Amino acid sequence: MRYPIPCLDNAPWLEKSLEVQKSRFIARVAHVTTPEQAQQLIDQARIDHPDASHHCSAFIAGPPGEQNAIGFSDDGEPGGTAGRPMYQALEGSGLGQTASVIIRYFGGTKLGTGGLVRAYSKALLQALESLPTREYVTRRPLWLTTDFALEHELRRWAELNDAPVDQALHDADGVMITLAWPMDQTPDLEGLNSRLKGRLICHDERPGTPA
Repeated sequence: MRYPIPCLDNAPWLEKSLEVQKSRFIARVAHVTTPEQAQQLIDQARIDHPDASHHCSAFIAGPPGEQNAIGFSDDGEPGGTAGRPMYQALEGSGLGQTASVIIRYFGGTKLGTGGLVRAYSKALLQALESLPTREYVTRRPLWLTTDFALEHELRRWAELNDAPVDQALHDADGVMITLAWPMDQTPDLEGLNSRLKGRLICHDERPGTPA
């Protein structure tokens, strides 16, 4: 499975502001992989903006379509006017591993339920439009053994197939390489074995794992 996730380098989050009828909406978006990390983003917003009226949030801590590692909160706004629209914006973006919090400073004018939905949605969508992303690929380990002399050829095949080498172990039998193989691809092991002159062994599980 492949899907976009936030790519913020060393920045903890992306932040964008929107003003609607003198109310200020500050949207923060971050990369998270667990609900606990999403909560940390919310907690930090409360620390940074203790005088704000609301700290509304939504997150999808796994892949798009995830039904478990998700959440949203109106944080005191009328039910369904903040957290759910924010979650729907995240869901519609196709992003995974993403959390958002919107910090609202009330400007004195009530926006009504429809106005709140539009404001929270717009604030988050504006931030998502500016969000740098990268492709995330779900992977599984693939253990392959070959002769020492063929290690370079095996590594070259792995590179051509977008399969990073996680580990290489050398012993008297040769080299065992552990690849992070993309789960949406099937490795052409027959072709690889031919390329390696019939000197390939593919392991169904890590060698040495207790039965």
